[in-house]
Order: sequence, then structure tokens, then C-alpha cells
Amino acid sequence: MKNFIITAVIFLMCSSLSSVSAQNSDSIAIRRIYNDALSDSTSYSILRYLTTKIGGRLAGSPQSLKAIQWAEQLMRGMKLDTVFLQECKVRHWVRGEKEVARVISGKTSLNLHVCALGGSIGTGKNGITAGVIEIRDYDELKKLGKDKVAGKIVFINHPADPTFYNTFGSYGGTAGYRVRGAVQAAYYGAIAMIDRSATPVHDNNPHTGIQHYADTVKKIPALSISTNDADKLSLLLRSDPELHIFVRTTCEELPETVSYNVIGEIRGAIHPEEIIAFGGHIDSWELGQGAHDDGAGLIESIDILRLYRSLGIKPAHTIRAVAFIDEEMEQRGAKAYVAASLLPQDGMNKVVHIAAIEADRGGFTPWGFSIDASNEQLKKVQGWKNLLLPYGLYSLEKGGSGVDVGPLKSQKVPLFGLVVDPQRYFDYHHSATDTFDKVNIRELQLGTAAMAALVYLIDTYGL
Repeated sequence: MKNFIITAVIFLMCSSLSSVSAQNSDSIAIRRIYNDALSDSTSYSILRYLTTKIGGRLAGSPQSLKAIQWAEQLMRGMKLDTVFLQECKVRHWVRGEKEVARVISGKTSLNLHVCALGGSIGTGKNGITAGVIEIRDYDELKKLGKDKVAGKIVFINHPADPTFYNTFGSYGGTAGYRVRGAVQAAYYGAIAMIDRSATPVHDNNPHTGIQHYADTVKKIPALSISTNDADKLSLLLRSDPELHIFVRTTCEELPETVSYNVIGEIRGAIHPEEIIAFGGHIDSWELGQGAHDDGAGLIESIDILRLYRSLGIKPAHTIRAVAFIDEEMEQRGAKAYVAASLLPQDGMNKVVHIAAIEADRGGFTPWGFSIDASNEQLKKVQGWKNLLLPYGLYSLEKGGSGVDVGPLKSQKVPLFGLVVDPQRYFDYHHSATDTFDKVNIRELQLGTAAMAALVYLIDTYGL
């Protein structure tokens, strides 16, 4: 019995020492990852080129194809094991000439800051002039009915709720009006829809974004108005409910065109058929330079591969950076990506994803990761918290991942979203102010390091 107890104690001590040794080894590896990421400015220089030399790059545009070619050349220059393009068809919507909107009220003429929403039809070259109906929500629209709305421009003035600490909660409460506002207004006979920008900040920059039509309702022009001008228009309507607005847009839908996801890999030394994917989207709205949305997330993802090469880390599983196309319009790149991982004849997996991470919340200071996985997998990731906490990664909670990696959920793949400080994201999101100068180099480097650390832990211990 005595010998048994001694043996058990020795076993427990060895196990404990082994665990401590593994923890120390992981701490050293993660420290090396952060040291490299924070000491190297490559990612910032790459983002500068993408945003200032190529600029806004809506899917289907010549700029998007230029960005795709550039990303492919960039990855090939990194001497990765595999670089390839993944084809898909995308919509090709163009904004046309600068939008015009003007208040006409007696002797008052006020120009408004507006922009067309993505996918909107144009007004025609002569524009339209009509009275305005202001609403706060769809219930008000329903109460007004067709008699009061028909022939008018519906102005949806639904401000972002500033009481949300996480601004993504506020965005969720406003974006629905942008997406479906034109359909709801047209159902009651409106001839155009103007929506208050989905941002908590007060400025003169209208924020665009996708809006959707319905086959059963007539298509009408859909625009976004800056928050400052939304407030002005609301005040003017109180003093003159009969005022009119002139609106002119020349946007149009061109034939669909071929586009591509760009994929680069470092092949796994032990399990090359098992993939850890991470990425962001290469397309962006063309009002700005697409720096935070999503140039930052894309470049952070690509920089993980550079970092692995720089440190000489040989992953056990294949690690893959994906530059997704068409996130802003219809996510056809994401759909093509998940379709390519299936064999067409029987639906069986061609490759096995063991995890997928998306970075699409801006290039701000990382807080951690949202995790869309089983409770057992969640618990395992939370067990790594002591390794990540020294770098400010305290948030490892259940939550969504992102629309580009989302389709992989059908294959039961554990999904992650990089969570960052959300306070400034919607100041720039989908607007002309989303430019390179708004991205801080250190925050960008921290984003790379955070994702690389998670990739390292998943690669080492699995899920």
C-alpha cells in the first residue's frame, strides 16, 4: 500500500510538472508571437498600399479585381506552400454621379449630405421632387397608411441608441431600417426612401450599406442621410410639414461579373488535410478606403502567415488565410468557399476545417473572441484564458463569428470572431471617413498577434 501511495504521488507530481512545463512552453511561444507582431510594421505598410493606392473596392468593380490581383501577388511573394484563387460570380452595382438632395421650402433651399444605399435603383437623370413623411419606425408607417404615404418620400429617422455599451447592439437596432426600409415604404406607395445613417456619431458623412428589394413590391430609390442633416430635416418638417425634397441619383445595376476569393496556406506537418482558416473580406464600400471595414481584418489575417514564416513555426495542421470577396453585398465569396469544401456527388467534406476565425469589426484594440461552438469546445478555449489574459484578451464568450465564416457552421466547424473595442467602429463604418489614417499601427499589430495566438493554441491542442 505504501509503495502504491508513493507511486501515485510521484505520478501526480510528474503530471503537475508536465502541465507546468507545457504552460511555460505555451507562454514562451505566445510571447514570441507578440514580440514579432509588435516589432514589425509590415502589416501597416501593406494596409497603407491597399487603402491609399487601390482604395474603395466594391465587389464587381475594377478596383476589387485590382485588389484581388494584388493580394494574390502579395501571398505568392511570401513563399507560402499554396496560393490560389476561388472563382464566384458577383453583382456589379455602381453608384454613378455624386448624389444630390435639396430641401425646397418657401424661400429656403438647403443641400443635404446623402448617398445611395447599396443595390438601389437610380432616380433617373431628372431626379424626383416630392413631399416628405417622417417616421421613427414601421409602426408609424403602418398607422399613416397608403392615403398619407403614396407619392411621398419616406424619411426614416430612427437614431442609434447611445445607451448600448457595445455599439454593435445599437447598430443592430438601426440597420434593419436601412436594409428593408425601401420595401416597407414602397408597399405604402412611397416613391423614394431616405434613412438616417446607422451611426451614433453626429457628423455630415452619410453611411451607406446594402439594402434589399422584394420581388412583390415596386423598387424605389433608397438613400442614406447624414445624422446632422437628419436632425435639420426633422426640425424643418416641424415648421413646414409641406416642404419638398429634390433627389437625384444615377446608380445602376450592371451585369454580374466573375470575381474571386484569394487563399494562401502553410501546409500542416502532421495533419495537412485539416484546416485552421482565418480571414477578412477584401471588398469594401467605395465611399472611403475600406480601412477598418475590412482592410484591417484582412491584413491581420494575412500577417499571421508572415509571422509563422518569420518565427519558423511549423504548424501541425494547415493554416489558411482567406480574402473573402462580396461580404458587403451578398456574401457570394463565403458561399463559394463553403461549396468548394464539399464533394458535389455526395456532400462529403473534401477538406476538414477544425476551426475558422473572422476579423471584421475594425482594427481596434482586441478584447478577445466570440465563440460559436459546443459547450465542451467553449470550455476548452476558456481554459487558455490565463495564457491570453496578459495580452488583454479577457473576453472568451459564446457569440457570433461573422458572415464569411458563418456558412461553415453547417459542417459543425467551431467558429470565432475577433472581438475588439467597439466604441469608434461605427464612426467610420461604410462612410467616406473609413480611411487609412484612422487605423493605429499598434492596434493593428495587436490584432494579428491575438489571432495568431489563438491559431497556435488550436493547432497545438485541437478542439
